[in-house]
Amino acid sequence: MSVQNSDSAAVYDESKIKTLSSLEHIRLRPGMYIGRLGNGSHPDDGIYILLKEVVDNAVDEFIMGVGKRINVDIGADGVVKVRDFGRGIPLGKLVECVSVINTGAKYNTEVFQFSVGLNGVGTKAVNALSDRFEVTSFRDGKFARATFVNGELVGEEQGETTEKNGTLVSFHPDPNAFEGFYFMGEFVRKRFWRYAYLNAGLKIYYEGECFHSANGLLDLLDKEIADTQLYPPIHAKDATLEFAFSHTDGYGESYFSFVNGTYTNEGGTHLSAFREGILKGINDFSGKKFSGEDVREGVVGAIAVKVKDPIFESQTKNKLGNTDVRGDIVNTVKDFVCDFFYKNTELAEIIIDKIQQSAKIRKELQHVRKEAKAKAKKVALKIPQLKDCKYHPSADKPSSQERENMLFLTEGQSASGSIVSSRDPMTQAVFSLKGKPMNVYGQPMTLLYKNDEMYNMMRTLDIEDSVESLRYDKVILATDADVDGLHIRNLLLTYFLQFFEALVRRGHVYILETPIFRVRTKEETIYCYSDKERAAAEKKLGSKGKKAVEITRFKGLGEISPKEFKQFIGPDMRLQQVNIDTLSEVPKLLSFYMGKNTPERKEYIMDHLVVV
Repeated sequence: MSVQNSDSAAVYDESKIKTLSSLEHIRLRPGMYIGRLGNGSHPDDGIYILLKEVVDNAVDEFIMGVGKRINVDIGADGVVKVRDFGRGIPLGKLVECVSVINTGAKYNTEVFQFSVGLNGVGTKAVNALSDRFEVTSFRDGKFARATFVNGELVGEEQGETTEKNGTLVSFHPDPNAFEGFYFMGEFVRKRFWRYAYLNAGLKIYYEGECFHSANGLLDLLDKEIADTQLYPPIHAKDATLEFAFSHTDGYGESYFSFVNGTYTNEGGTHLSAFREGILKGINDFSGKKFSGEDVREGVVGAIAVKVKDPIFESQTKNKLGNTDVRGDIVNTVKDFVCDFFYKNTELAEIIIDKIQQSAKIRKELQHVRKEAKAKAKKVALKIPQLKDCKYHPSADKPSSQERENMLFLTEGQSASGSIVSSRDPMTQAVFSLKGKPMNVYGQPMTLLYKNDEMYNMMRTLDIEDSVESLRYDKVILATDADVDGLHIRNLLLTYFLQFFEALVRRGHVYILETPIFRVRTKEETIYCYSDKERAAAEKKLGSKGKKAVEITRFKGLGEISPKEFKQFIGPDMRLQQVNIDTLSEVPKLLSFYMGKNTPERKEYIMDHLVVV
């Protein structure tokens, strides 16, 4: 092979060096600023981050003692309007504050002592990723307005006003970045309730509803575990720290952690300090040396801290990294818990009794664990039902890595065969169930070690000791779209909700949607996920002349060839995330659908039968 010089070869000189403006860089690399794009079907999709960034600024005004009300409107056309009644952006700096990175008053601790948006990026990202963005500031009878289109300033206006002080931001997410986007009311409401719980006294108005909390995190826990708590939550609050916790009869521990008003779903130093403080407080009071897992078994807690210079892992602020806050939080929580128990000795006795019971169960479990591990070693070094992938987040994934791995839980060899043949072995693993798994509702955790399939599933996920060690970003239930498949799905969800609730609450569990119909002619094939889609596809293909339209009904995943299946687990796969509205609903749902209330369930089924 010969190599020839070409006049058309790219020339690398000074003319090729580019300097992007602040907004151009955000538009080019949106993932650096908002984490992900998406269309609104997932609570972490970018449009909710845009909404959050604007509302954060309004909440920061409330934190500084100015403006107790925020009005939010999301139109049917996707236009978002947020009006606060704070101090308003200084009129002469309005354009810079929403278009130039590293510009803002939040670097000045005299003006904003505890702010979420410390990087001077938030509102600029909203501007850059909107096809239309408008901001109006009202200050002392005057206003200034700036309008942007695709991040470019297209108009400015100033004048007199009778409006109350504050800021109005209006934006429409760019449909080129957020293709087919829509706002889901349940995701928006959940965010607004969190703002309310974290800022007692604040009122957010949205779609005729007022989101307001008088008691902060105490209200949050009362809502989450109202029917499962063993005692009223222990609650403390000062200028920079608020926390609350209670015990339930559940397994493991669950927490809601926040920094400067934002939800840190991966926790961080503040959460680990809170957990340690609870342990030390109980041990100091009791004079015992209980283990952390015994003290915190069944704990549901919430902690919110205010930090002047928070260090987050990314712009999306999922995990706090400040180590300097740890000591103060540990000591504050420890002292409060210890003092609280001295003042409430009867409650202290209830909690210590619960801890001793947890310790007893753990010791019984240790013996069963030892036997199960010895048995597993004799059978095989590898888990026989697992076809693993090469990439795992716990081993080699930097915090900014966008690549995700996943585990498909499938039913039978036929379905798993299709997935194994068509998967990406670098990031996609498959665990094949032998049949219908056991209904574990109401069963003790020792069952997991006596049932091979339950135990192997736990080993595969590596969540025996903690969900923190989870080996997969996504755990995907891939079952047939028939009655048996739905039953298996419910049994798997029961398994996770009964023993590993945090896995679901952290958003790791998904359901794979696969096509039910294939509608095709010789020239075109359309895969359909519902009867409605099938009818539309049949009409579309049938309208293209007098060509025969063939319709195939897939009864199970095994009927889809590996070649076809590859596209359904590729980049465009349809996943439905499993979410928990409130923790208190979980026991009720499991009891009704998976418990032994056969007459009640039968009556419900009879009342809701649909005859086709």
